[in-house]
Amino acid sequence: MKSSYIQARFWQSSKMPAMMLALASSISYTPLTQAGATFKIDDTKWVSIGAGLRTSFEAKEDSAGTPGNSQWSNDFALDNIRLYLNAQIHKYIKLEFNTDCQTCSNGGEMRILDAIGKIEYNPYINLWMGRMLVPAERREMNGPFYSAIYNIFASGTPFESADYNLVIKSDGTSAGSFGRDDGATFWGAAFDGRLQYAFGFFRGLRGGANVDDNILYAQRVAYNFWEVEKNPGYYTSGTYYGKGGDILTVAIANQYQEDGAGTSFDPGSFRGTSADILLEKVLPNEGVITFNGEYKNYGIGNGYSQATRDAFPTAGFSMFEGNAFDVSGMYLIPDKIWIGQFQPYFRYTNVMPSTSSDREAYEGGVNYVIDGHNAKVSLSWTYGDLLTKGLNYTSSATGDHVNAIKLGFQLQI
Repeated sequence: MKSSYIQARFWQSSKMPAMMLALASSISYTPLTQAGATFKIDDTKWVSIGAGLRTSFEAKEDSAGTPGNSQWSNDFALDNIRLYLNAQIHKYIKLEFNTDCQTCSNGGEMRILDAIGKIEYNPYINLWMGRMLVPAERREMNGPFYSAIYNIFASGTPFESADYNLVIKSDGTSAGSFGRDDGATFWGAAFDGRLQYAFGFFRGLRGGANVDDNILYAQRVAYNFWEVEKNPGYYTSGTYYGKGGDILTVAIANQYQEDGAGTSFDPGSFRGTSADILLEKVLPNEGVITFNGEYKNYGIGNGYSQATRDAFPTAGFSMFEGNAFDVSGMYLIPDKIWIGQFQPYFRYTNVMPSTSSDREAYEGGVNYVIDGHNAKVSLSWTYGDLLTKGLNYTSSATGDHVNAIKLGFQLQI
């Protein structure tokens, strides 16, 4: 979550202690992008807080009973509940701390999502250290709250190493959590902000195949041909709902870790390369067309044979090998209906493993956009054989084509 966007909204109450009332009177309401208010300590120090919620209902075909019958499952889910905290300690030094319910489907445990110490000196070079997003393709840099589609991580392209496991472990089955890992990232921009870069160094796979503690290297470079995208750090957005003007940005990203896949007795080096594009055009009638495209090529070298994967399908770190792409297009209708605007969209995903059959999915839906990424409702229909498979696609079997309908709500402040 890009919590530099989020500033706390402070509500006074007659039951509030006198100290809190005094603090409330000193709040400075600083106009930031999609921001509320900050707690100002002095001319350089401030603290901001925020929260985000994503919750959904899904009905899926054939998953409530025996495959091939007409039964549908019905399931409510708490997808995310996040708390954000940002602070500035010095003109050049900042702090970011975010939490999330990382095991929401099993009752939910609030865990550390981001914990970043930031040295931000000038537009050209800055340093973040701690637990943060590993530089990757736009989908990962958007995160769930700033993607154009609610289901962006479902029926999508394979995950990177840092998304392989929901929790961080050191037993050879985890290289991070929710796209985050412990490490450091240098980032910045040049040529009036058009050329943006992020170079990161992370722990990556812990234990297992990586007995030598090799570092994971991650890079992302993007070029803004039209308007320059404005986001905190090296983060991105899947749409700006026309508020950012006409945008055409192309980026490439790469991750590599020696012995970053496999098992201790059959390690392999992981490489994940991707390219992505965002095109957003504001039309004369103030409608907005948005196109997102993504291509991935993943490979495992220097070992980790298919024979090992077939013999031990649940052992080790079974990263995807092959190609995948994901394209989507949408149109934000300019006329407001009640308190929001409708945004119909279509998405197509194809995953092509090197050792098994292709998987593809079609998705159509409509977003009801109330306040950009801060408040929206999404209704979608998906049909494909990706719905029954994990996002690493290492199985040699192909899933059955199924239908799924999802209603999602997103709120944040």
